[in-house]
Amino acid sequence: MATEEDAAAEAVQLIDGEGEFAAESAERFMAAAGVAGCGLSYAVVSIMGPQSSGKSTLLNQLFGTKFNEMDAFRGRSQTTKGIWIARCIGVEPCTVVMDLEGTDGRERGEDDTAFEKQSSLFALAISDIVLINMWCHDIGREQAANKPLLKTVFQVMMRLFSPRKTTLLFVIRDKTRTPLEHLEPVLREDIQKIWNSVPKPEAHKDTPLSEFFNVEVTALSSFEEKEEQFREQVQQLRQRFANSIAPGGLAGDRRGVVPASGFLFSSQQIWKIIRENKDLDLPAHKVMVATVRCDEIANEKFGSLTSDAAWLDLENAVQTGPVQGFGKKLGYIVDVHMQEYDKEAVYFDEAVRKAKRQLLESRILNLVQPVFQKMLSHLRTKALEKFKTGLTLSLESGKGFAAAARETTESSLHEFDQGCADATIKQADWDYSKMLEKVRRDIEDHALSVRESKLSALTSRAKEKLRKGLVEPVESLFDAAGQTTWASIRNLYKRETEAILPEFLKTLSGFEMENTLSEEMVSKLRDYAQSTVENKAKEEAGKVLMHMKESHDKDSIPRVWTGNEDVRAIAKDARSAALKLLSVLAIIRWDDNPDRIENMLTSTLLDGSVEAKSSSASHSDPLASTTWEEVLPKHTLITPAQCKSLWKQFKAETEFTITQAVSTQQAHRRGNGRLPPPWAMVAIAVLGFNEIMTLLRNPIYLFLLFVGYLLTKALAVQLDIGREFQNGMVPGILSVSAKLLPTMQNLINKVATDQQQQGQQQRHHPQAAEAPEPQPPPPPLLLSPKSSMNELRRLHVPFSPVRRAASSPSPSSSPMASPRKSTEVQKPRRAVEPDNESHSEYSIV
Repeated sequence: MATEEDAAAEAVQLIDGEGEFAAESAERFMAAAGVAGCGLSYAVVSIMGPQSSGKSTLLNQLFGTKFNEMDAFRGRSQTTKGIWIARCIGVEPCTVVMDLEGTDGRERGEDDTAFEKQSSLFALAISDIVLINMWCHDIGREQAANKPLLKTVFQVMMRLFSPRKTTLLFVIRDKTRTPLEHLEPVLREDIQKIWNSVPKPEAHKDTPLSEFFNVEVTALSSFEEKEEQFREQVQQLRQRFANSIAPGGLAGDRRGVVPASGFLFSSQQIWKIIRENKDLDLPAHKVMVATVRCDEIANEKFGSLTSDAAWLDLENAVQTGPVQGFGKKLGYIVDVHMQEYDKEAVYFDEAVRKAKRQLLESRILNLVQPVFQKMLSHLRTKALEKFKTGLTLSLESGKGFAAAARETTESSLHEFDQGCADATIKQADWDYSKMLEKVRRDIEDHALSVRESKLSALTSRAKEKLRKGLVEPVESLFDAAGQTTWASIRNLYKRETEAILPEFLKTLSGFEMENTLSEEMVSKLRDYAQSTVENKAKEEAGKVLMHMKESHDKDSIPRVWTGNEDVRAIAKDARSAALKLLSVLAIIRWDDNPDRIENMLTSTLLDGSVEAKSSSASHSDPLASTTWEEVLPKHTLITPAQCKSLWKQFKAETEFTITQAVSTQQAHRRGNGRLPPPWAMVAIAVLGFNEIMTLLRNPIYLFLLFVGYLLTKALAVQLDIGREFQNGMVPGILSVSAKLLPTMQNLINKVATDQQQQGQQQRHHPQAAEAPEPQPPPPPLLLSPKSSMNELRRLHVPFSPVRRAASSPSPSSSPMASPRKSTEVQKPRRAVEPDNESHSEYSIV
C-alpha cells in the first residue's frame, strides 16, 4: 500500500516547457494514482506564483507530494518547467495537485508571457482550488510582484464560460509580526482594485468578483527561519483540504465537474483549445467530454459483452436447441454490462449519458436478437412436435379428431406462449406475435393434413368393405343368373350399405363436420358401391358368350348320350337358358320395374329363328337398335344389336356340339346292334352250308380260322375299333387304315422276341429244361375273356411314361412290347374321350 502511495505521490509532467501535452505519461499517472475510478469524488488543486517563491516546497509539505524543489545552496533558478501533476497523500477525497511554472522568470524573458497566460487559464479551467503564492512584503505595494499575476488571472477568467466558482486561496509567505487580520483587508482591497481595472465584456461589466471566485486568505511563517512553526501552520492548512468537496468546503461548488474517468481527456482538449487561442466554453466542453467518454465507455462495454464467456456459451447452446431460462440468462448478461456502463458514465452530462446509453442498449439488443429469433424457432419446432405427438396419442386413445385437435392445439400454443415469455428480456419489447401466427398456421396445416389422411383412410376402409361385400357375391349371383338375380343384387347392395355406411357416418361424427359434407361423403360411398356392382356387371357382360357356352344342367353331371334322348329338345332348353342369361346381363336393373327384354330376345332370337323365313319383310327388327326401350343408356350393358350378334356367334359355336351329340347317338345305336338279324343268320346257314361242311371235314382249316380270329381280335383290341368309330364311319376307317400296318409289325416283332428269350432261358438252365415245362403265359397282346375289359380300360388311359415304367418291371417291357403304345408314341392321335363327350354335353346344356 505504501508503495502505491509513493508512486501516486511521484510528480509527472503533464505539459512540458514547450507546451506539449504528455498524454502517455499522464495516462500512466492516472492508472497508478487510481484517479479514473473516483467519479466526481475528487478535487483538483493547482498553485501559481512568482518563480522561486517556494511553490513546490509548499505543495510537498502540504500534500506529501514529491515535486522537485529548488536547491538554495545552488542559487535561485527555475526549477519547475511546464506543468507537473501528482496525487495528494492521506487526504480524502482524492486530490490531484498541479504545480505550474512560476511567473516572472528570467528564463522566459520579460516579453514572453504567452505560456504564463495559457497555464493560468488552464489552471483556472480544470482546478477547483487555485493557490496563489505571494510574499507578505508585497501586500499594499503598487508595484508588487503579484499584481501582474492577478491581472493575468482575472483577464483569462473573462475567456472562461464556467458555471461554477473557483476558490482562490492566497497564501501569504514569510509572514511578519503584522497580524493576519490587518493584512487580509489590505489584500482584498488590492484584489478588488485589480478586478475593477481589468476590462470586462459588456455582459460582466458590473459583475462582482464574488460571482467568479471564492477568495480565501491564509499566512505562513518563513520556512527557512521558522521551519517548525511553518510545518505546524501547514498542517493546520491541510485540515481545510480534508473533505473539501463537501458543501461549504474549499471545493464545494461541484457544478460542471468532469468525472474523473474523463479528467485526462478533458484536460487534453482544454489545453488544445487554449493553445489555439480560442475562447473556452466549459459547458460545451463538458458536453463534448461527456460525448467522447460515454462513447468510449459504451464501446468498451459492448466489446466486453461480445467476448463475455456467459454470452458465448448461451449463444452456442441456443444453436443446438431451446435453452431453459433463456430470457433470465440473457437479461442478466445484458443488465450486467448496462450497469457497468451506468456506473462509469454516471457523472457525465445526463443528456449525453442517457443518449449514449440508449445507443448502447440498441446495439446490444441488435446483437442478441438473432439468438432470440433462433430460440423462437426452436420453440416453434417444439410446439409443432408436441402437437403432432399429442394428436397421435389422443387419436390412439379413441378421442374424436376434432376434440383431440382442439385440445392439443390449445396445449401446444399455451406452451409456445410460455416459452416465448420465458425467452423475452425486460430490456427489450420484442413482439413474437408473428412467430405465434406461424406456429398456429403450422399446427393448422398439420391438423388439416392429418384430417385429410384420416378421412381418406376411413373412406378407403369403407370402400374396401363394400368391395369385399359386393364383388364376390355379385359374381356368384351372375354365375347362377336367373329371374331373381338383380333382385338378389339389390338386396345385397342394400344390406351391405346399411351395415357399413351408418358405422362410417358414426365415425365421421368425431370430426365435427358439417352435415352437408358428411352426407356428401356418404353419398359418394353409395355411388362407389353402386359403381362397384355396375363395373362387375360390365365385366360379366363382357364374358357373356363364355357364360352362355358354359351353362349346364342343375346336377352338373356330364351327359352320356344313348339313343333314347331328344337332342333337339335338350338343345332348345339349353339355348333358352343361355338366352335368359343374356337377358339378365343385358341391362342394369336398380329398380323393380319389369322389362320386356327377355320376351323380346325370346320372341326374336329363339322363336323368331324358326319363323324367320316366313316373316314379312315389312316387319321391322326390334333388335336393330343401340338402346333398349325405357332403359337409360348408362344402364345398358349389351345393346340389342350386340345381343343379336352374340346370339349368332353362340349358335354357330354350339351347332357343332349338337351335331356331335346326334352322331354319338347314331354310333351308340350301331354299337348295340352287332349281331345280324335272324333272317340274315338263316340265309348265311343255307348259302354257306357247303363251306361249313368243308371246315368240319378238314380241321386244319378250322385251326387256321381260329388263329385268324385271334389275330383279328388282337388287332381290334390294339386299335380300339369301337372308340375309333365313335366319331363316325369315315374318320374311323381312315384312322384304322393308318394304324393297321404298324400294329401288325409290332405284333410280329413281339412274338419273335418272346420266342428268342425262351430259347436263351433253356440253354442257360438245362436242368430246368428237363423238368416239365410250365405252360407259358399267353402273349400279352392276346386277350383272354377274363382280361379283355381290363385291357380295354388300360388302353383307354392316356399314355404316361411314369406309369409305364412303374407297371412293367419284366424284361419283356421293351419298346417293341406293345404295338399300340409304339404307334401312339410314333404318331399321336386324337381320340374321342368320354371326357370330351361330357364336355360336349356341358356346352349344349
